[in-house]
Amino acid sequence: MWIIPCESVHTFFMQFPIDLIYLDKELRVKKVRPNVKAWRVSACLTAHSILELPAGTIVATQTQPRDVLRVEEPSH
Repeated sequence: MWIIPCESVHTFFMQFPIDLIYLDKELRVKKVRPNVKAWRVSACLTAHSILELPAGTIVATQTQPRDVLRVEEPSH
């Protein structure tokens, strides 16, 4: 899920961990938080949006701060 605009989230009542990627307006990664468990709060005050992804995505993709994400339309 991509939350725009957003600079903080919580995982209250979550039943599984998630990965968080904080992005600025140019889709540059500001901060990554892998495997965030339930009952946590996370923030990045310089972020413009947050991607909530399945746990393990950050490690699998080797995403790190200063990376730039590219969003593409799905091909049909």
